[in-house]
Amino acid sequence: MPQHKYHSGQIIEAVKRADLGAMPPGRYEIIRPLPPLPDGVNQYRIKALVDGHERIAREDDLTADPAS
Repeated sequence: MPQHKYHSGQIIEAVKRADLGAMPPGRYEIIRPLPPLPDGVNQYRIKALVDGHERIAREDDLTADPAS
């Protein structure tokens, strides 16, 4: 199982991808790491900085925020 790349409290950016679904791109705060998916990809509980909406995101849908 790979280590989580991001930690609680870290500000990250959602990657804009065509298959991202309902999660809009933008800045989010990592609330907590979650167990990996069956395919081995880590996931996180995240909160949008704009509206406070919480979501679950795969690690490969996130990138470090260059502004932080």
